[in-house]
Amino acid sequence: MLCADVVEACWTDKDGKTQRANALLEDISPSGACLQFEAAVPLGVTLRWGCPKQEFVGEVRYCVYREIGYFVGVEFEPQSKWSKKAYKPQHLLDLQRLMETAKKPGR
Repeated sequence: MLCADVVEACWTDKDGKTQRANALLEDISPSGACLQFEAAVPLGVTLRWGCPKQEFVGEVRYCVYREIGYFVGVEFEPQSKWSKKAYKPQHLLDLQRLMETAKKPGR
C-alpha cells in the first residue's frame, strides 16, 4: 500500500549508540515497509518505530539513494506484522482496491 506519514525511527549503530531520525513512510505491507530518510541507515540494523497501538521492528534490507533521499527497506519481525486495524497511516492508497474499482462496468 502506498502511504505517507512521518515517523520517528531509531536503531543502534555499530558503536552501540542509539540513533534517531524522522522518516517518511512511503509504503507498507504486512511483511515490511519502505521509509525515506535524509541520511543513510546501515544494512542489517534493527529499525524501530511506533504508533499508539503497535511498535514496528524489522531488519534493514536495503538502503538506496534516489534524488530526494535514502529509501530504506525494512523486513518486519513476525510480531510486527502490519494491519490496517492496528495502524492506518495518515495517507493510505490501496492500489489493488483502486484497480478493482476502475474495472467495474460503467467507469
